[in-house]
Amino acid sequence: MKFGKLADLNGVHFSFPVEPLANRARLERYERGEGDDLPVIYIGATGWSMKEWVGTWYPEKTKSADFLKQYGKLFNTIELNTTHYRIPSPELTKTWYASVPDDFRFCPKVPQSISHRNDFALGQPHLADFVASLDSLQEKFGCAFIQLPPYFSADRLPALERFLDRWPRLLPLAVEVRHESWFSDPFATEALMDALAARGVAAVITDVAGRRDVLHNYITAPRTMIRFVGNGLVPTDFTRLEAWAEKLREWNLPETYFFPHQPDNLLSPDAAAWFARHLETAGFAKTRGPSRWTGPDQMTLF
Repeated sequence: MKFGKLADLNGVHFSFPVEPLANRARLERYERGEGDDLPVIYIGATGWSMKEWVGTWYPEKTKSADFLKQYGKLFNTIELNTTHYRIPSPELTKTWYASVPDDFRFCPKVPQSISHRNDFALGQPHLADFVASLDSLQEKFGCAFIQLPPYFSADRLPALERFLDRWPRLLPLAVEVRHESWFSDPFATEALMDALAARGVAAVITDVAGRRDVLHNYITAPRTMIRFVGNGLVPTDFTRLEAWAEKLREWNLPETYFFPHQPDNLLSPDAAAWFARHLETAGFAKTRGPSRWTGPDQMTLF
C-alpha cells in the first residue's frame, strides 16, 4: 500500500484526532449493550497468495492451490483486492466459501469498472453482476468496500449518493475517500458522513503516516473498517496498535474489520498476531489471528 507512505517518520504525530461530535449519538445506537454477545473484531491481510509465508506461516511445501485454506486458519477476514480487477464467477466464490472456516468473513473490493467510472457504471450491468457473484459467499460475506480514486473530490458527493442508493441495503458496505477536499473542509466532511450514516454505510478509516487527515475516526454504521499501515514493525507500529485496541474498546461496535498492512504484505501476519494477542488479553471482544510469532523482541513491549 503506497498511499500515504513515508520513508522518514520523524515529525509524524501518531495520535488520534479529537473524537467527532457526531459519534456520540451514533454510538448510542450502534454499540453493544450490557449482556449482549461480545463485539467481534475481524483481523486480516490483503491477500493469501504469499509464497513467502510458506515455511513460516504456511506449512512447508504448501501448494498455491491450498493457500486460501491455510490463510483461513490464520485469519478470520481478508481485504479482498482481487475483486477490484475482475468480477469473480459464482463458481469461484463457491470455492472461496468452501475453503475457509465458518467464522471467516470476506471483504471484497468493489470493481474498478464501477468505482473508477464517473457515473459508477450507471446503466451498465457491472453492479448487478458483482452483487450476484457475492451471493455464493452467503454468511461468510462480511463488508464490501469501495475505494474511490484519488481525484474523486468532495464536489462529487451527489454522484456518490446516487451510487449508494443503488447499492443493496442488505449488503454491508464501506466507502474510502482519499481526495484532500473531503477533509480540508469540515462542511464537506460532515456532509459525507451524514450521507453515509443515513444509509448505514461505514466510512473506511485509514491510519497511515503521510496522510493523517484520512484518520478521521467517524462512525457511520454498526461496523467500521480500518486499514492500518505499518512501517515494518518499528516500535510505533506497536504503540499505534495498542491505541487502536483502546479505541475499539471505547467504541464497542458490534463488528470491526481491521487490516494491518505492512511493506509488501510480508509482515502482516506478524502485526496481526501481536494485535490479536493483545485484544485477547484485553478481553473485551472476540477475535482470531495468527497463533504464533516469529518476529523481533519488540513483540514483548506490551
